[in-house]
Amino acid sequence: MENKNNHEVEINQSEYILKMQRMQAELENFRKRTEKEKAEITLNANSKLIANLLPILDNFELSLKYSNDKGVEMIYNEFLKVLENQGLEIVNTDGKFDPNVHEAIAQVEGKNNGAIVEVVQKGFLLNKRLLRASKVKVEKVTKNE
Repeated sequence: MENKNNHEVEINQSEYILKMQRMQAELENFRKRTEKEKAEITLNANSKLIANLLPILDNFELSLKYSNDKGVEMIYNEFLKVLENQGLEIVNTDGKFDPNVHEAIAQVEGKNNGAIVEVVQKGFLLNKRLLRASKVKVEKVTKNE
């Protein structure tokens, strides 16, 4: 009888050890997941502010397009550099249309289907995530009948 009780105690201890190990693993996974979420929130905490600053950046570009004011150019470059240091990148518009980062606002006849012809408004990524899609005009091949 005593041997049976010892065996039961050993089984109970094994079960408790397994439960403790599982709980410890779950706690470690929770800690890692929480740290990852916290890092992501911190990284993208200023995305709303930067998104609100993009129209100002657009206005600087528009101003530079129609004037050669070196002061405005210096301010624009400094402003852009500050935003880039926060993780802002300009969406690449060289080549083909990509619906993940471009918004087609017009199609024009052409020979290269899907080629970007004109960028109407620059798009931006913040820490590799799309903040604003580029608004572009895209070529569309039309058949002559």
